[in-house]
Amino acid sequence: QHALNSGIRRYHVAPVLCQRAKVAMSHFEPNEYINYEKLEKNINIVRKRLDRPLTLSEKIVYGHLDDPAKQEIERGKTYLRLRPDRVAMQDATAQMAMLQFISSGLPKVAVPSTIHCDHLIEAQLGGEKDLRRAKDINQEVYNFLATAGAKYGVGFWKPGSGIIHQIILENYSYPGVMLIGTDSHTPNGGGLGGVCIGVGGADAVDVMAGIPWELKCPKVIGVKLTGKLSGWSSPKDVILKVAGILTVKGGTGAIIEYHGPGVDSISCTGMATICNMGAEIGATTSIFPYNARMKKYLGKTGRGDIAALADEFQQHLVPDSGCQYDQVIEINLSELKPHINGPFTPDLAHPVSDIGAVAEKEGWPVDIRVGLIGSCTNSSYEDMGRSAAVAKQALAHGLKCKSKFTITPGSEQIRATIERDGYAQILRDVGGLVLANACGPCIGQWDRKDIKKGEKNTIVTSYNRNFTGRNDANPETHAFVTSPEIVTALSIAGTLKFNPETDYLTGTDGKRFKLEAPDADELPKLEFDPGQDTYQYPPKDGSGQHVDVSPTSQRLQLLEPFDKWDGKDLEDMLILIKVKGKCTTDHISAAGPWLKFRGHLDNISNNLLIGAINTENGKANSVRNALTQEFGPVPDTARYYKKMGVKWAVIGDENYGEGSSREHAALEPRHLGGRVIITKSFARIHETNLKKQGLLPLTFADPADYNKIHPVDKLSIVGLADFTPGKPLKCIIKHPNGSQETIMLNHTFNESQIEWFQAGSALNRMKELQQKSS
Repeated sequence: QHALNSGIRRYHVAPVLCQRAKVAMSHFEPNEYINYEKLEKNINIVRKRLDRPLTLSEKIVYGHLDDPAKQEIERGKTYLRLRPDRVAMQDATAQMAMLQFISSGLPKVAVPSTIHCDHLIEAQLGGEKDLRRAKDINQEVYNFLATAGAKYGVGFWKPGSGIIHQIILENYSYPGVMLIGTDSHTPNGGGLGGVCIGVGGADAVDVMAGIPWELKCPKVIGVKLTGKLSGWSSPKDVILKVAGILTVKGGTGAIIEYHGPGVDSISCTGMATICNMGAEIGATTSIFPYNARMKKYLGKTGRGDIAALADEFQQHLVPDSGCQYDQVIEINLSELKPHINGPFTPDLAHPVSDIGAVAEKEGWPVDIRVGLIGSCTNSSYEDMGRSAAVAKQALAHGLKCKSKFTITPGSEQIRATIERDGYAQILRDVGGLVLANACGPCIGQWDRKDIKKGEKNTIVTSYNRNFTGRNDANPETHAFVTSPEIVTALSIAGTLKFNPETDYLTGTDGKRFKLEAPDADELPKLEFDPGQDTYQYPPKDGSGQHVDVSPTSQRLQLLEPFDKWDGKDLEDMLILIKVKGKCTTDHISAAGPWLKFRGHLDNISNNLLIGAINTENGKANSVRNALTQEFGPVPDTARYYKKMGVKWAVIGDENYGEGSSREHAALEPRHLGGRVIITKSFARIHETNLKKQGLLPLTFADPADYNKIHPVDKLSIVGLADFTPGKPLKCIIKHPNGSQETIMLNHTFNESQIEWFQAGSALNRMKELQQKSS
């Protein structure tokens, strides 16, 4: 700076400045650079326009605007056109995303993109055996993803490399990045100060195609942290507490921004844990400000150059003083107690000290059948170290876990490092089974043998979700989520009635002892052991690469365009199902054994809404066929209506489509002839996915109107010729006795999204624009 001011040696300074600007986003992509200068320029334009201090979320989001000078900006109302830095896809959603990208006709992705193989590995016998089995039975899918990645310029992380979000944290997230991922827990990257947002595959295709990505301008909820974590309290308890406050829909349409003096007491991977589970409160994403803990993690993962660059631009990677939040929650970490949430919903929060008594009162099983640690939420080196610290104490007194116990390392790097440093062996010695570096039981990839379906039982996990049947397809499994160290302690005790802060265990020598609060290094003293090399670089020119999709495959199916809107109102639609209560994407498109069909739209459509409860009879997967009056499975009924040329609708309750980002929950109803989904409210990602596939997600102007519609009614949506942003649509309800009622339905479509509906899907609209342009 002195040289520039004085005019001395400018020839020598210029290359230094140029070098500073060229820091690679990742060492896997040495020619793709971090562009903080553009971020800074956009922030300054927007700050001048808005004339007010900005939150950190606003800085990063508005810093990625396509047109910061003209973009209309109003929190919670306007749609922003954004230019994300990169895309990440897990293998289950990447299949459909890449099939859609292939349909676009484009030769190569426009932004750095990666595919991560983590969802298709079933937990059965243990890591190595399960991985070998997965490679064998999923060979066709892995080959498709690897060759599609090579052809279109997408990096490919092979099966066994680890869970997408841990890989992103280790290699791709950085302060100020905007990353979108085809998984709802993409916000994990907020632990490194990035705006990382979960989306459906069609959104990813937009970004990979170089099209501005649309997002409703998020509100910002501030969570001020004071005090300091200590004892048995962990970062997981922060988000478990926040989930209890905000509930599963309290964060919808908002970014959760953590700030305050308490932030610095949390490790980088701990911040990632908190951001990860923000998906369970419906948040668009969550984020922490850049600090020394992030710098330390960047250095330990070989990215000290990124940390040095972030230091220079730090003013843009923290909130402005005096910035305003739409809502503020304050949590004193010094007073925060260990929590455990569940069962059946991640926002039912309890202090660990109370859960035993609550379980007995509610009739929940108190004996713990299985404890499971790991998952994308809690599988860091620190997490494994704290769990091992608890296990080591039990072993010193001759104890092992009374419950079955499993461990899922987050990545190959974590697996190799905890093996080297002895953590993995300690966890095995206490009775644990180390599973593959994959999602496993967290997403229902669990070949569970210790109970029968329908048997009432309790499991405790360090996962993020605990919806009915999610982990093992048993609706009677009571799943609770908590921190890894609490899972370990409860698994040793074997009961929910154990409080490690106050209760004693009895060793094999007959002596009583109390577990001490675990302490472990947040990062290894030595460097991380990278383990096996599991990354496939895309070639510089993949145009000659062949991508094979067999027409007889049961796993993969090329996509056919959905039909365009015919310009008419949607009249006399039948109601496929009126859903009662919670309806997550697990209810709409189940995972577990159905994951193998994620690349074959027709086959996976056989799970459409099989978990949703029908108001007419209180049963799952049993609906009345309005044409035959017979009850049958939901998918079969939908196929019958499609065969007969009858359009249909779904009626839903609150927060319809919460949970996973899986766009199959939108593709399936569209494929089987659905046209409209009417609910009291939607989860953000699912609402967007429905729009992308040409469906009409609509909400009751008066939520009480949900009670006016009955499964035997017919519905007509009128006024579509005048379908405009902000204007409600009219719905005529025709009852079987000949009477009619009219209600009003709201929507959140903007002009471009209306064009998706008219074209039949967002992909169809993209092709129309490409043809017009050429």
